[in-house]
Amino acid sequence: MHLKIDGLEFSYASIPVLSDVSLDIDSNELISILGPNGVGKSTLLHCINKILQPTKGTVFIEERDIKNESTKELAKMIGYVPCASTDSFPMTVVDTVLMGRHPHSRWGSLDDDLGCVYRTLKLMGVEDLAMRPFNELSAGQHQKIMLARGIVQEPRILLLDEPTSNLDIRYQLEVTRILRDLSRKNKILVIMVSHDINIASKYSDKMILMQNGKIFSVGEPKEVITEKSLRTVYGVNAEVVFDDGRPHIILKDPETPSPVFENDDEGAAFYSEISPGTTHPI
Repeated sequence: MHLKIDGLEFSYASIPVLSDVSLDIDSNELISILGPNGVGKSTLLHCINKILQPTKGTVFIEERDIKNESTKELAKMIGYVPCASTDSFPMTVVDTVLMGRHPHSRWGSLDDDLGCVYRTLKLMGVEDLAMRPFNELSAGQHQKIMLARGIVQEPRILLLDEPTSNLDIRYQLEVTRILRDLSRKNKILVIMVSHDINIASKYSDKMILMQNGKIFSVGEPKEVITEKSLRTVYGVNAEVVFDDGRPHIILKDPETPSPVFENDDEGAAFYSEISPGTTHPI
């Protein structure tokens, strides 16, 4: 799967949100996008799936400019699961998930579509909810059903905005593991926005760290999650330890003053590693 983002910029009215974002992803992996609130993570997803029209720049999928793709054709390539949707459908779970099959539906395909729905509900561990009304589910169940609806779409790229929100720690681990395995088994590119650095580090193949609408760092978790990057991007002190070769952060007392890099040669040098206009291969 080849996704290329070239010089992407986006502004809400006169307020810039994304600035010169370029990525070149040629893999079927689980990739996490991290960064503080308001840095443009969700906006980047919305530009990739054509919910938003970039102010500048282009998104290519297999060298095809998405601006030229119809909504239905794009839906065959890209699936999207929003963050903690407040949608409440007065229909069963099966019918709700079946909506994800719409781009592939054709005459006589209902049996195949239902088979895909039930396999996905089993994968998510919620097959017992199949005939329950969707609008009677808990927040955590609601989120897992929305994930199932994105998966049954069978896209080549699956975009997820905080897919483990509303889930307890056990299900956060389970769902993130499912997404990683899905990318490998089904050979699709899975890109998720996450605020949980430790869970993202545990399962992601690659990570994208954003700051102020730009890409700050890209690479494997051990390359992206460092004590320097956490101080620079999040303004927090943290110790980074390793568990099975993957970084795990231990936050320090938030009342401890954090270093300020404005006049810090080491910090400035680290920030300059990612120069404006760089296309980041993943």
